[in-house]
Amino acid sequence: MALIAVGSCMFTALALEPVFGLRVDPTRIAAQIVTGVGFLGAGSIMRQGEAVRGLTTAASIWVAASLGMAIGFGYFLIAIFTAALVIVTLIAIRPLEQRFFKGRRNRRLSDPHPDEPG
Repeated sequence: MALIAVGSCMFTALALEPVFGLRVDPTRIAAQIVTGVGFLGAGSIMRQGEAVRGLTTAASIWVAASLGMAIGFGYFLIAIFTAALVIVTLIAIRPLEQRFFKGRRNRRLSDPHPDEPG
């Protein structure tokens, strides 16, 4: 995640610098970052039967890239606020998930497959 954030920050910061007296449109670089990170996130999502795993990882990759872009553009306060909000969300969601979906994983492992006898 840190490498994604740093890479996004570097690409964004470089897009703001003129090259040979010419300026590059930084929004084009940002769009390419979003596209590339989308592929990384999609690669982290796995489907195992009915269960889908890796959505939180994919979302975290997406947020890490956006934090890097925000820092690259110089929006430090927005990046700090967003990072804090993401950390609080990830910490707060775990107890809720354990409370409301406590038997879900065990039930799936212990239930026989619908097509199998017994």
